[in-house]
Amino acid sequence: MAGAEPVGVGDAEDDALYVLTAVLLTPAQYPSLLGDDYPEACAALGLEPYAEGYGLVLGQDGDGARWTVVIDDVSLVAVAIASWDCGMKYDLSPDERSVVVALPGWPLALAVAAPHVPAPHDPETAPGERKPLTPPDPGEWGPAQRRMGADEVALQWMAWRDQLGEDDLAKPADGDGARDGDALPERQGTTGDRAPEGRPSEAQPPAGQAPGAPASGVPGDDGHGALRRVLAELRGYLEVPPPPGRVRSGFAPGGARTLRADGPGWSVVARTDDIAFVLLDELPREVLPIGRGPNLPALLAALDDMAVRPA
Repeated sequence: MAGAEPVGVGDAEDDALYVLTAVLLTPAQYPSLLGDDYPEACAALGLEPYAEGYGLVLGQDGDGARWTVVIDDVSLVAVAIASWDCGMKYDLSPDERSVVVALPGWPLALAVAAPHVPAPHDPETAPGERKPLTPPDPGEWGPAQRRMGADEVALQWMAWRDQLGEDDLAKPADGDGARDGDALPERQGTTGDRAPEGRPSEAQPPAGQAPGAPASGVPGDDGHGALRRVLAELRGYLEVPPPPGRVRSGFAPGGARTLRADGPGWSVVARTDDIAFVLLDELPREVLPIGRGPNLPALLAALDDMAVRPA
């Protein structure tokens, strides 16, 4: 997190901003709660999807109001985030010339607040002006929560993977499954336990369940059909490239890569050397495993080749 000293970041109501944190908004790294891809995430903030991306600086003004300041100095924000992640202090003070726009509110939920100013609150907006940004409601389920759940699975991969035994993953299926070329989960007569509701940091998962993310489960007949649809749409990405950021590749141990892919109503988390997990809008708070099978490795490798990666 950033320091507590006010800095002059643009003109968020002509007041200095107490910077609390910052995030990147680039094709390879963006808050997935904003959209299935980079252009969609930019559109949620009223921004043009420039290839170079943006930095989002979240803070409070002198009255305590929440502001999200968008800047075009991506490198500055990247250095600040890297420094904070290493436990180092970094004074994030963007030049006013780098400010693109100051948006009321925060798109992310923050558990911190600036000292010596009123508690965080949304600034007042006049009729016809943009309403303040607000984070998704953790008690609901929709595209934003589905993508956030997929991000949690990616972060807690081993906790999720360790819940699965070989019996939880079928051998390559016959019929449609064979044409898909991937192993689908065996139907075991259950759709899994529901995940605890509430903010990820507040959820207390059962043993073996990753914090704050949906509960794992195996699909019924409808789930199998949805998984086949997801696999087909992933293959479609290889034929017609999707919008930037729809498929992203990140670090994984042992020389593998972690893949995050999104599409209409679904999110995928996969390791190129392992299996995949799918979250669906139509199955709230469930995580469905897809076994490795004979063709999944090639599909994941091809997706990794086309995916955008952090610089």
